[in-house]
Amino acid sequence: QVQLIESGGGLVHTGDSLRLSCAASGFTFSNYAMGWFRQAPAKDRELVAATRWTGVSLFYADSVKGRFTISKDNEKSILYLQMDSLKSEDTAVYSCAVRDSPYHDYAPVDSWGQGTQVTVSS
Repeated sequence: QVQLIESGGGLVHTGDSLRLSCAASGFTFSNYAMGWFRQAPAKDRELVAATRWTGVSLFYADSVKGRFTISKDNEKSILYLQMDSLKSEDTAVYSCAVRDSPYHDYAPVDSWGQGTQVTVSS
């Protein structure tokens, strides 16, 4: 059974940094592409960043390019999202997700974590 548990969210100020973690279990972490999504109030969920199954970054939303970094620690089975220079518009619930097929960077997303709240105050 796939489990994804996010942590690291909180209340910060504009310009601050946060590192989100997603602890994964129930699948062979090193073989799967993963990503971070976010959803702000009254907005659709959007893909923020994605990594290939190899761990190489695949995608960043234009709004976070140059400020966010996605990474995988295969030994610990943890997906990270380093968020720097945070802005008020980054306020959202952030969730990690895993694709449904191994070795497939563009497979559909199969499982989601429960999310962690990030609030950026100006």
